Amino acid sequence: MERVIGINTWVWESPLTDTGLLPLLTRIAGMGFDAVELPLENAGDLTASAVQDALAATGLTPYVVGAMAPGRDLVAADAGTIRSTQEYLGACIRLASDIGATAVCGPFYSATGRLWRMDDGERERAYADLRENLEPLARQALESGVVLGIEPLNRYETSLLNTVGQALAALGPLLGNGVGLALDTYHLNIEERSSADAIRQAATHLVHVQVCGNDRGAPGGDSTDWRGIFSALEDVDYTGPLNIESFTSTNASIATAASIWRPLAVTQDRLAEDGLAFLRRASASPDEGHPL
Repeated sequence: MERVIGINTWVWESPLTDTGLLPLLTRIAGMGFDAVELPLENAGDLTASAVQDALAATGLTPYVVGAMAPGRDLVAADAGTIRSTQEYLGACIRLASDIGATAVCGPFYSATGRLWRMDDGERERAYADLRENLEPLARQALESGVVLGIEPLNRYETSLLNTVGQALAALGPLLGNGVGLALDTYHLNIEERSSADAIRQAATHLVHVQVCGNDRGAPGGDSTDWRGIFSALEDVDYTGPLNIESFTSTNASIATAASIWRPLAVTQDRLAEDGLAFLRRASASPDEGHPL
């Protein structure tokens, strides 16, 4: 099937603000992308009116992603931290609603890079806290016509939700009520025995998919089981976007958070163009979805 293919602006720039918005989205649309992931790193970085104008000028379909910077936590944190994190995520939901984005996605549970050991009881309590603190945001999302896509991360970026199975257990009754799963092929490749089976396990709760190569560069020509992934997406009737998420190594905060210590392509434009070309071919013909 022909799929919507997008890209995250983190490939080129961080943080994204009103100032650089239109030139970057014009560049992305000119490459042939259908959609764009807009990171709201801090409330106020982007205004709805500026985003609406840029989207109208480029025709791109928007999705919003959040950044769980240090100090943003919904579990194992003091009341003030939880409240400020909820306020930040509420701003992400409002932006998405205002610009017509259907999903707000990210690891909305604890700061990226925050790691701690838990026994079974501690993990269950953390999951209960997550449900309690995420519930008002799920309600806000549902009322706004937006879904929160909660993203499991690899073991080096979180110790809370690494697998689809853990995410399903943690989110429980919130799933389908303003909350779904956002899966990233990079994290699946590290944590799941089979990325394809993990997608099938997510099933109808899958609301968003991010893609990149196993080295976090362009998808295609890498060791990822793309044929299996595309087959699984068909099996679960996933009709959402495939958005390339990679990063520039020139921004210190993003490079550190994502452990990007070297360029992942000759140029960032080349990364985007190669990834788009592969995804177009693989979407048109699943047999193209093997390492090239």
